[in-house]
Amino acid sequence: MAYVHRQIERLLTRLARQFPAIAVTGPRQCGKSTLLKELFRDYRYVSFDDPISREQALSDPKLFLETAGDKAIIDEIQYVPQLLSYVKMAIDADRQRTGRFIFTGSQQFAMIKNLGDSLAGRIALLELLPFHAEEKQSIPRLRKTLSSSVGAFAHACLFSSYPDLSIRAALDRKSWYGSYISTYLERDIRTLYDIGNLREFQRFMQLLAARTSQLLNLTEISRELGTSVNTLKKWVSILEASRMIYLLPPYYQNLGKRIIKSPKVYFLDCGLVCYLTGIGTKELLLNGPMAGPLFENFCVQETLKTLFFQGSRPRLYYVRSYNGLEVDLLIEGRNMKLFPCEIKLTKTPRPQMGEPIRRLAKLFPKLPIKEGRILCLAEEDTVLAKNFRVQPLKTYWAWLRRQI
Repeated sequence: MAYVHRQIERLLTRLARQFPAIAVTGPRQCGKSTLLKELFRDYRYVSFDDPISREQALSDPKLFLETAGDKAIIDEIQYVPQLLSYVKMAIDADRQRTGRFIFTGSQQFAMIKNLGDSLAGRIALLELLPFHAEEKQSIPRLRKTLSSSVGAFAHACLFSSYPDLSIRAALDRKSWYGSYISTYLERDIRTLYDIGNLREFQRFMQLLAARTSQLLNLTEISRELGTSVNTLKKWVSILEASRMIYLLPPYYQNLGKRIIKSPKVYFLDCGLVCYLTGIGTKELLLNGPMAGPLFENFCVQETLKTLFFQGSRPRLYYVRSYNGLEVDLLIEGRNMKLFPCEIKLTKTPRPQMGEPIRRLAKLFPKLPIKEGRILCLAEEDTVLAKNFRVQPLKTYWAWLRRQI
């Protein structure tokens, strides 16, 4: 199986020359181990998914680090956080050595906290997600399929962006996702969290999937599921921590009380949304009731990947006011510049689609709003009006990199 190059590679190798340690977080099966083994072939690889390696590290951490050698990739570090204090001592014994330890983990929040507390100033933190649409284009059998915006969107939804499903055409999508969720629930959720009923948790995932690209309304879900809001808040945090979902915050800085302040929920893989909601055909995808929300989810997930793979923290927001104004995505670029984006599932954009962008600039004239974008399925970059333009996806990603 040919290796698919990742956009994060150049950043990763550069930071390995600058820091004693690096951590790469991201959901299970997004390609972390494959990436690191390819880039750092002279490193020893150890996975704490292996109970024997885990026990060795727990029972004798000093010996474990000695036998790991001068350079080591340590996978799923969240299972043995106790090792990090010994890693710190090893690094402090020779602060000039760089690229000594590379850690990976599937639990973003807990892992970052442990690493930040233990190795502050000694470690660079990066995040990997499933394939970006541009990365999948390097797979020969997908090149033609992904050459259009419609093809890229449909493939991400119906065949996933996870490396296994993208590369291996013979894999059954439903079986893979079923196994993936079972493994996720048993290994990550049951092992690291006390969440109670796993079946209810999985049902919660399905309810969230049906509400992707919408405001997160836990009170409504609580009534439908029969689970308390406080429990659902905990479950949302778990899904965030394992990079299953992303909560897009509202932009309400200097906007007063007119702005709704609940976050919107998105999944980091719209293929998982389609699996959880039973969408399995292109016709249902493009013409069904979730077509618009899924395209919005796709645009947001690919925006996040573009930012993460450049080593940038997302400064993304949405705007919704109580008097009906709604802007799907607000990107904060360099020098606090704001770029509003409307996301429309259409190949025929019209000037009136930019009305929310015009209203935003008119209602809040003091905001540093720059030229807006309409993200859609069109393939040509077109100026529709003075303050906004149609931005095809293939040029949008390149434009976004220049703003961060």
